[in-house]
Amino acid sequence: MHHFPEILKRLKRAHGHLDSIIEMLEAGRPCMDVAQQLQAVEKAIDNAKKALIHEHLDHCLEDATRKLPAETRRLLKEFEAVTKYL
Repeated sequence: MHHFPEILKRLKRAHGHLDSIIEMLEAGRPCMDVAQQLQAVEKAIDNAKKALIHEHLDHCLEDATRKLPAETRRLLKEFEAVTKYL
C-alpha cells in the first residue's frame, strides 16, 4: 500500500477524528457537536475512497489499455474523467 501515501494520510487523519468522536460521546458532548464531527469523518473516508478508485483507474487502466487503438484509449480516458464527478 506504499503507493498511496496521500490516501493513507487521509485515512489516518479520519482515524484520529473518529477517536476524538468516541471521546466526545464518552464525555457526554452535545449531539450536534458529535453529528458535525461524524459528518466530517464520513466525508474524509468518502474522499479517500474516491482517491483510491481514481488512483486505480489512473494506473491500472493505463497499463491495461496501452495496446488498444487510440480511439478506444480516448474513450476510456473520457470515462475516467467523468468518474471524478461521482
